[in-house]
Amino acid sequence: MSGSVVIAGIGPGDDDLVTPQVTDALAKATDIVGYFPYVDRIAPRDGLTRHGSDNRVEIDRSQHALEMALEGKHVVVVSSGDPGVFAMAAAVFEALENGPKDWLNIDISVLPGITAMLAASARAGAPLGHDFCAINLSDNLKPWSIIEKRLRLAAEADFAMAFYNPRSKSRPEGFERTLEILKDACGDDRPVIFARNVSRPDETIKIVPLSQTTADMADMRTMVLVGSSQTRIIEREIGTIVYTPRSLTK
Repeated sequence: MSGSVVIAGIGPGDDDLVTPQVTDALAKATDIVGYFPYVDRIAPRDGLTRHGSDNRVEIDRSQHALEMALEGKHVVVVSSGDPGVFAMAAAVFEALENGPKDWLNIDISVLPGITAMLAASARAGAPLGHDFCAINLSDNLKPWSIIEKRLRLAAEADFAMAFYNPRSKSRPEGFERTLEILKDACGDDRPVIFARNVSRPDETIKIVPLSQTTADMADMRTMVLVGSSQTRIIEREIGTIVYTPRSLTK
């Protein structure tokens, strides 16, 4: 019996942002694997087994998914946002590369989703309208020295930036240091967007000049977008728009 693994992005939170392709894969699945809050977003039904696990056991859950597929099950590994952006697709392929050879014959596919970075950008306008980069501020899988180097180089190159996992309870000092680096390296008051729980009922969007930002403005549910030196603000009574022009003016 031939099983399969689908690595699917279930979007930032609003069910309307889940793609029809992902919805179809979920309907055909025998097993769902993922971090507890993401698995809980999938409604239980007959014939479906949900396997939730902690957020620091990505390789373990990837191995479990591959083992079940080898047994003939149709497994969907769920990630919030897009599975290829700081999420489960890379973890599954890491497990595949280092696993038994018979895993190499498993049917594996990746279904994209709307990542928080793009959902937050859309809510604000188009702050990522020109060149930008995305940086995961968590130092769980890489040293802080690498994060700091990338922050400084991104600022020097004048990228707009998107930050994932900005500030956890266990490492609040990381985002404090991030803001210090940006204020030093950028030297201006470019807009910073704090988008919390994007696309959910309790969504909040705050636009703050860089010099006025503080670390307590973000947590692990916050997507932080930093404009480039070219990023513009359009003030309107019905809502502020932030965008970065497509062309460079200097």
